[in-house]
Amino acid sequence: MELLDIMKNRHSVRQYIDRKIEADIREQLLDCVSECNEESGLNIQITFDEPECFSTMMAHYGNFRGVNNYISLVGKKDKDLEEKCGYYGEKIVLKAQELGLNTCWVALTYGKKKCKADIADDEKLICVIALGYGATQGNEHKNKELSSVCNCANNMPDWFENGMQGAMLAPTATNQQKFYFTLDNDKVYLKAGKGFYTKLDLGIVKYHFEALSGVKCIIE
Repeated sequence: MELLDIMKNRHSVRQYIDRKIEADIREQLLDCVSECNEESGLNIQITFDEPECFSTMMAHYGNFRGVNNYISLVGKKDKDLEEKCGYYGEKIVLKAQELGLNTCWVALTYGKKKCKADIADDEKLICVIALGYGATQGNEHKNKELSSVCNCANNMPDWFENGMQGAMLAPTATNQQKFYFTLDNDKVYLKAGKGFYTKLDLGIVKYHFEALSGVKCIIE
């Protein structure tokens, strides 16, 4: 399946059925995580068959059900950590979707103290991603007008249009889409707006754009 189709098919899912993730799929996911960690220097981890992290009032409030697997986005504390976790976390999310699994980015509504990830003193847990076989496939999110998120909505080259198509499919916290692309002499600048988790969102959006356009973004 083409990456664009995977992005289109992937939606946030909060309820999961009681089905274990098969060994071969686990192996492929873990391989993807290892590649991301090696490339980024992060310490992303997957925890399988562990329901406690989502057996809390916060998870209940967030309407999560049946979450027994999750991805923990962990890395050394620095100013770019959230963006980096968003970028590589989304790469793993799309791999999970390709393998027939469902996911949901979770920043607050889980039991942080019950998360089983190994976190060193100089590291920080940014968020987790629920993982498993969804009870549904989720729903599409609404999009802002292109003119509100880039400077060339009515006159863009094909490669930039491809990238923006990916960017608009990227998940963001409460679907806020607080990002802005500027195309200037074939260079692409990307800036986060003000709000909660916008740096994490920036990394997710950046991955979508770069994966479909083939052009690197310069973060402002």
